[in-house]
Amino acid sequence: MDDSSKDVINCLPDNLLCQILSNLSTKEAALTSLLSKRWRYLFALVPNLDFDVFSSLHPEIETQDQTSFIDFVDRVLKLRGKDHIYKFSLKCGDGIEDEDVFPWILNALRHGVSDLALHVSPSLVYWLPSKVFASKTLVRLKIGPKDGPRIKLRNVCLPKLKTLNLDSVVFEESEIGFAKLLSGCPLLEELSLLNLASDHWDSCSVSSKILKRLTLCCAHYPGNPKSVSFDTPNVVYFEYSDNIALKYPKVNFDSLVEASICIRMTNDQKANVRYVSDVDEETEMVGNAMNLVMGICNVKTLYLSCDTLETLNFCCQAIPVFNNLTHLTIESHPELGWESLPNLLKNCPNLETLIFQGLLHKATDRCGDVCLCQGLENSPSCLSSSPVKLLKILKFGETNDGDDMEKEIEQIKNFLEKMPNLELLIIYYNKSENDLVEVSSQLQMVPAVASLKCKIQVISENLSLSSTLPISLSMKYGLHL
Repeated sequence: MDDSSKDVINCLPDNLLCQILSNLSTKEAALTSLLSKRWRYLFALVPNLDFDVFSSLHPEIETQDQTSFIDFVDRVLKLRGKDHIYKFSLKCGDGIEDEDVFPWILNALRHGVSDLALHVSPSLVYWLPSKVFASKTLVRLKIGPKDGPRIKLRNVCLPKLKTLNLDSVVFEESEIGFAKLLSGCPLLEELSLLNLASDHWDSCSVSSKILKRLTLCCAHYPGNPKSVSFDTPNVVYFEYSDNIALKYPKVNFDSLVEASICIRMTNDQKANVRYVSDVDEETEMVGNAMNLVMGICNVKTLYLSCDTLETLNFCCQAIPVFNNLTHLTIESHPELGWESLPNLLKNCPNLETLIFQGLLHKATDRCGDVCLCQGLENSPSCLSSSPVKLLKILKFGETNDGDDMEKEIEQIKNFLEKMPNLELLIIYYNKSENDLVEVSSQLQMVPAVASLKCKIQVISENLSLSSTLPISLSMKYGLHL
């Protein structure tokens, strides 16, 4: 940096320099204190404070113990005086006591913090200060990470809060505490609850006319929640992961655009499924997800986990029609079947993009007509009426097993032979150029294709091969230009 550049920077007012420094972590900004007397305390006046004991960005602090980190935070907060804090982020682990952390959090709240992010463990802070949930200035609140602190909610008053992210936080009073939280956030637009310990809950109900984004992901546990309800007519994004509830009394997602669903059966339900499957020809339901599925059927973009596919087969008597669905992503697992997939695809009349995260799945006599597991090559297939134009295959060839690769290739050929509206097939295969060429060549040998317009792309991180299937390959189906 030449002298003229230095002069330009030094001519800037303090408030503008603070805005520039706010793009750095507090430890990085502290390095500027060495530049001159003017810069000595400037870093402490930035509106965004980011304290991370795990960071190695400040060599001087990195080599010191936790006491130095505590002294550093105390010093910065003291230098700030009464200046407003916009964002306060704190990440710290063992070795720092709640008697140190509590004053820092309360200091940020007194200074009107708008964005508060706390990355603390229960060994550090077992209970969060109740004042965190009685702030008139907070707009965004994030608490975590895994094995996060406990929350005892007395009075919740967060009149400006729009975004709330809680990871592994334990609610005292369970669903009652959760209800208090929602009622105290009248402007909440985004709610994310991760690793929720729902084994402490009998039921869960989310009701809000303001909420736009909702994520509810519960930790694995042995039982089923008794009741789960969603009355959220303005939610556009919904992510849900949990054991299937015994009932879903109300599911209202009138504005839903995108959803990611992972509902699981318990081990007891799976054992019952195996028993029933051994003695009955017809599938017997061991749960009821009908209301949940009906409640999201107006979605446009949908992701279904492999567990969800299995659960739908044994916990959903009938698949509703997804008239608005244009993008569908299916996760596969070698130990879980595709039994529910045929009926799902039949009920997606406007589906344009179909994505498979892996093709390997459990072969059963109820696997349906989407695959070739049970020798259904010549049987009528739901794929023959599929409106899908774009088909993506992710995680292709990941097992590095020759037999698995052959199964995947045959499955892709089945798609090509039966999907009449397919325009583009993209296979993501992170291997060498020779491997990509080999896969592309094999697909060129398909004896007949259902779509004259279909192009194939085999893509890795560094290479993309494109090809168009020869028109002559379609003659077997009597198709002509």
